Amino acid sequence: MSRDIKYIGMDVHKEATVIAVLNGSGKLVMESIVETKASSILQFIHGLRGELHVTWEEGTWAGWAL
Repeated sequence: MSRDIKYIGMDVHKEATVIAVLNGSGKLVMESIVETKASSILQFIHGLRGELHVTWEEGTWAGWAL
């Protein structure tokens, strides 16, 4: 039984977050831009299935609106 692994990278900015999703082989399977709000990011992640590994990059201008 193979596991469905996804690697999620996020580049967080003040207004928008760019999200890239790679499969276990490293192939890009999805790319999206969402609003930089916890609810928007979580909604995107909740739409994914499998074993998820998440990382992000943000600077001082990310301006989290939580």
